[in-house]
Amino acid sequence: MKQPETLLNTLLNGNQLNGITEHEIGDDHLYTGLETPLREDAFNLSDTKKKEEISYLFGEIMKVMGLDLNDDSLKGTPKRVAKMYIDEIFSGLNPTNKPKIALFDNKYQYNQMLVEKNITFYSNCEHHFVPIIGKAHVAYISSGKVIGLSKINRIVQYYAKRPQVQERLTNQIAKDFVEILGTENVAVIIDAKHLCVSSRGIQDDTSSTVTSYYGGVFNSPSKIAELQNNINT
Repeated sequence: MKQPETLLNTLLNGNQLNGITEHEIGDDHLYTGLETPLREDAFNLSDTKKKEEISYLFGEIMKVMGLDLNDDSLKGTPKRVAKMYIDEIFSGLNPTNKPKIALFDNKYQYNQMLVEKNITFYSNCEHHFVPIIGKAHVAYISSGKVIGLSKINRIVQYYAKRPQVQERLTNQIAKDFVEILGTENVAVIIDAKHLCVSSRGIQDDTSSTVTSYYGGVFNSPSKIAELQNNINT
């Protein structure tokens, strides 16, 4: 997959675009596209090899910071971090980890919105690699097929387990459900706390970020109100 030339890519290459430099971006929030930025060779290395290299490189970072890797508490940290990155918090980067989905006929003839709310997820901000902690609410109206409830949670988790921007996460989840369910009648709302805001930088521990996607019939004031009522009930 060829990575598109984006504003972020241009800036990080040391260039200028519309008079903006990398330095001027600073901590500003950037959202460069729907697809997670991946290199063409992203999956050339096996997970085992990736963990070996991450372990070595993270150990080097710890040494630069002045930490003693001979200490019993620290000597296993590089391997633990590598395993966590590949097998856990960034496992959604690998498409082989995408949940297998089976659809079922809507035999109950249920034609109103189905809402799976308060799906807890943990992601990581791609700008600082610190956690994003939040809840997702997913709704759809069947076009003849339904999906198992647990699969809704699994899809949310799959896209959350990668370096993310909340706007992209919202749209990736929504677009996948549109494709899977064969209907535009999909809505996704995410309310999340960003530790890059609360634990560093401005250090605001009370704010949260809300993003939403309303497709098909959900893109109307009455359906949005109905959905919000279901979420808040």
